Amino acid sequence: MKGAQIIKTNQPLEINEVNTPKPKGKQVLVKVVASGVCHSDLHLWEGGYAGPKGVFMKVEDRGVKFPLIPGHEIAGKIEETGESVTNVRAGDRVLVYPWLGEGSCPACLSGEQNLCDTPKTLGIYQHGGYAQFVLVPDSKYLIKLSNLEFDSASSLACSGLTAYNAVKKAQPTLGLEKDHNIVIIGAGGLGLMGVQIAKAIHNSKITVIDVNDQKLSEAKRLGAHNIINSKEKSDVVKEIRDLTNGFGTDVVIDFVNNNITSMNSFNMLRKRGKMIMVGLFGGSMEVNLPMIPLRGYTLTGAYTGTFSDLAELVNLASQDKVRTVLDKRYSLDQVNEALEDLKNGKIIGRAIINPN
Repeated sequence: MKGAQIIKTNQPLEINEVNTPKPKGKQVLVKVVASGVCHSDLHLWEGGYAGPKGVFMKVEDRGVKFPLIPGHEIAGKIEETGESVTNVRAGDRVLVYPWLGEGSCPACLSGEQNLCDTPKTLGIYQHGGYAQFVLVPDSKYLIKLSNLEFDSASSLACSGLTAYNAVKKAQPTLGLEKDHNIVIIGAGGLGLMGVQIAKAIHNSKITVIDVNDQKLSEAKRLGAHNIINSKEKSDVVKEIRDLTNGFGTDVVIDFVNNNITSMNSFNMLRKRGKMIMVGLFGGSMEVNLPMIPLRGYTLTGAYTGTFSDLAELVNLASQDKVRTVLDKRYSLDQVNEALEDLKNGKIIGRAIINPN
């Protein structure tokens, strides 16, 4: 089979012929119809993340090994199953849950394999979906697709799932839904999905902040009550306070999460506010520590989600309550073009690779 491999960081991916896996036991071989192009793939390709004070956090220090076939947003058809598989069969249309754990750490035992101490994620720690086929270690990590198209379904496994997890954490206090405010930082693929999910599961006022008018217009179309271009407004914190009678917002979901957006997110919170950090753009922030206990802030992260989260999200998508905003499609041979376009901000919503 053909697969696009990261041989060396910051070098073009190579399209190579690699052995097609043979499933055994509980394993399933999936023919990849669609594989989403994610910012996490960019970080893999670049070799890591920007940390505090110029420190570069290498993915290889976290156990990633190259050569690697990336791609963790995978939808396709079952090609072949191992002899122990009984719940799915060849030809079934499936979405792959990629956030695999080793199974015995506290996170795995609590159902949060996405936060496993020693993760086995497809496309990061083992070969993923930038290939004609992908080997899934266990059929229990598959969700059958009914009316959803492969291209739109694939991105649910990461960008959709991450947005869903973050928005669930933004749950309003019972009885206070009417006056609840959520600010979403970033109107890329995750932010646009976050708008739709917030509209579907919360009765909150949604404000979206970005630097791109086209993306902001899309956010407005999808249900955002307010949009703010932070390049045109010198003080976005003041803008949010003006929209909330001077109090600040109940929740900020920061899908960018760099040294600039994180400080703005922190400063626009009202008392009891929650800051949910999602993006991996990196950097650091310096906070006024007494403000956290004095104002009762909660600072938390959201990284992908659980298998049950993904099943719930697929159900929402099947009811047409959320929809992936698809922008561009690429062949496997165009993988480097896809990553460059994502890096340079040329994609509105999500991009898809169709390997077959």
